[in-house]
Amino acid sequence: MAWLTRFVAAVTFLAIGVIFSPETFGPSSSKSQTITTLVKLAHLLCFSTAWGTALWVGFIGGIIMFNNLPRHQFGNLQSKMFPAYFSLVGVSCAVSVAAFGYLHPWTSSTVAEKYQLGFLVSSFLCNLTNLFIFTPMTIQVMKQRHKVEREHSIGDEIGMSKNREVAKVNPQLAAINKKFGMIHGLSSLSNMLSFGCLAMHSWYLASKLNL
Repeated sequence: MAWLTRFVAAVTFLAIGVIFSPETFGPSSSKSQTITTLVKLAHLLCFSTAWGTALWVGFIGGIIMFNNLPRHQFGNLQSKMFPAYFSLVGVSCAVSVAAFGYLHPWTSSTVAEKYQLGFLVSSFLCNLTNLFIFTPMTIQVMKQRHKVEREHSIGDEIGMSKNREVAKVNPQLAAINKKFGMIHGLSSLSNMLSFGCLAMHSWYLASKLNL
C-alpha cells in the first residue's frame, strides 16, 4: 500500500506538471508534437532515473552500508538489492535508447547523435551483463565464502579485517577471496562503464537545455 501511495503521488505531480506546461497556455499543439513531447519526457525521466540510481548505489548508499553493517548482513542485502538495481537501470536505459532512437532516426541523425545513442546502448548492455552474468556469479561465490566464514565464527563484524586474518592460514578462504575479488571487480568495472556512458550523455543533454 505504501508503494501504491507513492506511485499515485508521483503520477499526480506529473499530471500537475502537464497542466502547467507551456503547451497548456500557448497555442494548441498537433498530435505529432504531443507525441514528441511525451517521448522526450520518457527519455528524460528514464535517463535521470538511471543516472540518479547509479550515482546513489555506486558512490553513496553502498559505501555507507559497507561501513556500518555487519559484513554478512551487508552481503545478503546486496544480493537482494543488486538484481533489482540492475533491472531498474537496465529498463530505464532501454526506454532511453528507444526514445532517443525515435527522436533521432539513425539515417538522418548527426555524428554526435549517433555517438549519444551508442553511449546509451553501451550503458544498457553493461547493465544486462551485470544482471545476467556477473551478479549471479558474485552471489554464488559470496554464499560459498559466507559458509566458510561461519565455520570460523566470523562475518558478523564490520569490515574485512577478520576475513584477512583467517585467509592467511586458510587456503580455501584465500582462494574464494581471490575468485570473489576478480568477479566483483569485473562487475564494478561494468557498472562504472555504464555510469560513465550516462555521464557523457548528461553533458549532451545539458548542452541542449534552454533555461
